[in-house]
Amino acid sequence: MRQELGLSNEDDAARPVPVVPPLPSRLATADLAWASVGAVMLAAGRSPASLDPERIAVAYRSDRVLTIDGLAPPVWSEYSGFWRAADGWVRTHGNYPHHAAALRAGLGLGEGAGGDLVRDALAERASLDAVSDITAAGGLAVVVAAEDPAVDHVARARPLLEISRPGSASGAIGHHIGQLSARSEPLPLRGMRVLDLTRVIAGPVCTRTLALLGADVLRIDPPRLPEPQWQHLDTGHGKRSAVWDARSSELHDLLARADAVVLGYRPAALDRLGLNPDLLMHRHPGLVVAQLSAWGTEHPERAGFDSLVQAESGISLIESVDGDRPGALPAQALDHSAGYLLAAAVTTRLRHHPRDERSCVIRTSLRRVAAELLGMPRRAVAEDDGEFDVRRHTARFDVDGSTVVTARPALAGLEFAAPHAWGSDQPVW
Repeated sequence: MRQELGLSNEDDAARPVPVVPPLPSRLATADLAWASVGAVMLAAGRSPASLDPERIAVAYRSDRVLTIDGLAPPVWSEYSGFWRAADGWVRTHGNYPHHAAALRAGLGLGEGAGGDLVRDALAERASLDAVSDITAAGGLAVVVAAEDPAVDHVARARPLLEISRPGSASGAIGHHIGQLSARSEPLPLRGMRVLDLTRVIAGPVCTRTLALLGADVLRIDPPRLPEPQWQHLDTGHGKRSAVWDARSSELHDLLARADAVVLGYRPAALDRLGLNPDLLMHRHPGLVVAQLSAWGTEHPERAGFDSLVQAESGISLIESVDGDRPGALPAQALDHSAGYLLAAAVTTRLRHHPRDERSCVIRTSLRRVAAELLGMPRRAVAEDDGEFDVRRHTARFDVDGSTVVTARPALAGLEFAAPHAWGSDQPVW
């Protein structure tokens, strides 16, 4: 991964060896987190040597420190989790109401069915049949599978961050990051405009980071699909938030005046909305288009989340505590790392290219990040790295009359601005 990000042996020799964040797992979650945040620091003209490993760990687990008016919000729905099927395990995701409804429909359950009925219905089905039934109804589920090193080897043969430019083939963007100096620039993206068309965690972490570096970030959400309040407040720092139909022709007026756009919808959904990344790159010269997906552009119709990618890629079985029940990484590290890496690439492009030479599409996926993690050295046992006081790594904000406590930035030397209330801004620059 160091080579992918352009970190040479000389770079390593010039820096102190970092103390990795306390994110204990069998896989190299802590190293992935450190490298991902370090990439943004380099892209912003700052030294990764100033990073605080505890701060990174808290940022990666930000949902665990978030409180709204003193209360921790419910992060997981009763429809999200591991379920034992007749021949193995299934992982579902039902945090959004429409996904929960589709899960129940796929299992033949009524609207009031709770987790106990989901458990019973899945226990009677073969895992593949259960997943087929749920996905056919529009729900989200995967079979919990063992890792396939051959699949991951093929994935790692492709760049972790792919960049396409007008009239050129795809290539890697990593070497640009390594060429940056560590000269300190407080807000290197000041004056830049970023349109945020993302949801959940990975994309919002990317755009939250761009806002932290000074960009004017405008997030657009569809009017009929509100984001859970806790999720928005956990990743909405420093951004304006507007509700608007992305199919509106006026969206291209915003794009014409933007420096970058970050896309987090399924590739096929982007095509249906008229937001195909390559077409946007050509329609709006000078625009940096960043595309994030769960499974990669080779699966254009497939929706997914960090937890599902962990389960299908083999991570969940590797992280099993008892060798039977699947486990999980100590944080939604695929989401967070993808967000930071994409932010590093966008920052590099905006800082080091004049507008008439910026046009490009930068792509990564949660599945590609998972392949990277699976190729890194791992431990036989997830060692406990000890506890620490997280309070010095949290910040307090007033948001629309509520007191919100969130994680402070993983990037050293910077502080978040308060999140705006969801949908409280106008869709204008």
